[in-house]
Amino acid sequence: MTRFPDWQLLSSRDGVLGSCRMCRMATPAEMSPRVNRRSDTVEIELRINGSAQRLDVAPQVSLLDALREYLGLTGTKKGCDQGACGACTVLVDGRRINACLALAVQYQGREITTIEGVDHPLQAAFVRTDGFQCGYCTPGQICSAIGMLAEHKEGAPSAATEHLADSGGELDEAEIRERMSGNLCRCGAYNGIVSAIKEVAK
Repeated sequence: MTRFPDWQLLSSRDGVLGSCRMCRMATPAEMSPRVNRRSDTVEIELRINGSAQRLDVAPQVSLLDALREYLGLTGTKKGCDQGACGACTVLVDGRRINACLALAVQYQGREITTIEGVDHPLQAAFVRTDGFQCGYCTPGQICSAIGMLAEHKEGAPSAATEHLADSGGELDEAEIRERMSGNLCRCGAYNGIVSAIKEVAK
């Protein structure tokens, strides 16, 4: 028959030591072995600036992080990391997207163009018109402007387009500012940015 201790006869010292022994017995590290876990990864192939790149990434890795951290293409900038500033804008099949909101695994087989792969008159125009100051947002501004010019050429209207029949016509300042409103410049170089785009759009 199991005899339980008479708790009234135990000293406070015995009670403290006994409690410590009981706590030690319940330590999780002693009850089960520690397991090192890592996220599952998938192998993907991205076509970036005309070259195929094979990567082993976790499914949750953004296209922005894949470009910067895995491939060293740091021209694409990380600003807000939530799609609000446009610093991470790249072109996918000629369309502008925010790379921070895109998963790398979504873009297998698509043609991705970063600022490193751009050769466009807008780059020289930004220099001529002082379309930047610190330059942090400039890669995203240029990629976005290239995509925007293509959209306008195809006749896609914007919120500033008064008549749909005018879509694809001359780009005025209001149209440019509206169409580029997803790209922020904290230095406030908007006048130069608009001038550069107007110069190339002629």
